[in-house]
Amino acid sequence: MKLHELSPAKGSRKPRKRVGRGQGAGQGKTSGRGQKGQGSRSSVGLPTGFEGGQMPLKQRLPKLRGFHNHWRHEYVVVNLGKLVRFEKDTVVDPDLLTEAGLIPRASSPVKVLAAGQLRHALTLRVHRISAAARTAVESAGGSVELLGPQPAADGAEPVGKRAQRRADAVVARAELLSRPATPAEPAPKGDGKKRAKGVGAQATSESKPTAQGRAERGTKRKTREDRVTEPDVEQDTAQDNEAETEDAE
Repeated sequence: MKLHELSPAKGSRKPRKRVGRGQGAGQGKTSGRGQKGQGSRSSVGLPTGFEGGQMPLKQRLPKLRGFHNHWRHEYVVVNLGKLVRFEKDTVVDPDLLTEAGLIPRASSPVKVLAAGQLRHALTLRVHRISAAARTAVESAGGSVELLGPQPAADGAEPVGKRAQRRADAVVARAELLSRPATPAEPAPKGDGKKRAKGVGAQATSESKPTAQGRAERGTKRKTREDRVTEPDVEQDTAQDNEAETEDAE
């Protein structure tokens, strides 16, 4: 092997396309650029992904839409009808399901649903199972063993402190609304205006005239009239006294 005998691999080097060499070459005249327009210029400078002015694909695709639950648990569903292939008293676990090709991998969480019929006893070791599927397995003489952490006894997933406070508030409000309502006191008649509670209501009750108040006001008016008429009485008695002295002289 000599230096002048070296050559590139076959097909790795292709000849350059010669454009603008007449119409007979196939790429003559406009050299594949067309006539006029932005693409026919010497310096086009279009950005990557430019689609002629229409909305580019990277902007048409939906982004950040909706709510994405990062704590969502995806389960691989296996129906009871697919477990008929296993023999009686077989322990069905994720490893056996992976070997049978029912789930993609042994680390996948498995959930069994009640679609189909199971006529012989099996021991299921899965992560979740529906109530109907559990009833069908137990009626056939089998048993169910759940793997991994399970939800609370009441069927609800464990919640945080904030959600627990909200739940307690909802329960307290429901209890408050369920209590029997106490009969409210009748509103005073003749009071058409809306008044505030507390001081306003007390002031309204105090300002309302009563029979006793009217009697007291009447006595006060009488005393005022008596006070006004007292000087006149004194003047009359003084005149009588003067008349008596003249008669005595």
